Amino acid sequence: MRGTVPVLRGVGEMRHLGLVAALAILVVVGLVTRPDNFATASNLISILSLAATIGVITVGATFVIIGGGIDLSVGAVMALASVWATTLATQSYGPVVMAICAILVGTGAGLVNGWLIAYGRLVPFIATLAMLVAARGLAQRMSDRRTQLIQAENSAIVDLSTSRVLGIPLLVYIFALVVVLGWILLNRTTFGRRTYAVGGNPEAARLAGIDVRRHTMLLYALSGMCCGIAAILIMARTTTGSSTHGDLYELDAIAAVIIGGTLLTGGRGTIIGSILGLLIFTLITNLFILNGLNTSDQLIAKGLIIVVAVLLQRRNLKERAP
Repeated sequence: MRGTVPVLRGVGEMRHLGLVAALAILVVVGLVTRPDNFATASNLISILSLAATIGVITVGATFVIIGGGIDLSVGAVMALASVWATTLATQSYGPVVMAICAILVGTGAGLVNGWLIAYGRLVPFIATLAMLVAARGLAQRMSDRRTQLIQAENSAIVDLSTSRVLGIPLLVYIFALVVVLGWILLNRTTFGRRTYAVGGNPEAARLAGIDVRRHTMLLYALSGMCCGIAAILIMARTTTGSSTHGDLYELDAIAAVIIGGTLLTGGRGTIIGSILGLLIFTLITNLFILNGLNTSDQLIAKGLIIVVAVLLQRRNLKERAP
């Protein structure tokens, strides 16, 4: 078992090098096709700001998928958290309570997902699909399908997007902090080791003394908490709470995790790989926008990338099989 660790690390490093190479190619494409716009400070800040919101969700999705699950509800849960945090009742208590509310709503939705999967024995796809529909519907009902503006007295939330340190918005630093904490949790704690064990072989993990059901529920709670944090970031960027926030974010988050090398069957993956995958998707989106390409074509391109990534995973698994 110990002898396989260096091999796995080597495979992970090679995977990361491939992702870095893909990023470099996209940067070259941007410099060639839009030399006047791509390398500007404003565009780079735009890329980082967009990556920050989806990136926080991607960190949570990485834990869930390594643990052998899937979460289709992340975008809808983020929308629900943003709506709940921007109701007049919540806003009357100030920005700190708004932020806490968003995190609690996200975590609560994640706990419901986790309980349904771990103790209710529902398939993750079905449970989180149901949450996707229910959370989006509840957000629409709470907001009456209207966009809720952040009031002037709660501008501290908006300041996360407008205030800058060394020219970089505060929300990017929040994203970086979540990534660092996620990496530590996954690679330097018992929780992280148990996540790999549960995703790799749930029965073996159970026999080793791990409470698989409890751990599964905690993984979805962690994903929900990340959705709550992402809700704060999107409120800062848009100055609103809306039931339309996070549309198709589950696509970008799951795709970033897959492209980053995390197995859909669980048991293997890295935070760094997921973030590199996220940056690839964010750059693709940015290049499509700068070049005035159709949004439909962008979705088609992303879909093809996901298919190729999954096919490469299957091929690698077959090659390593004894």
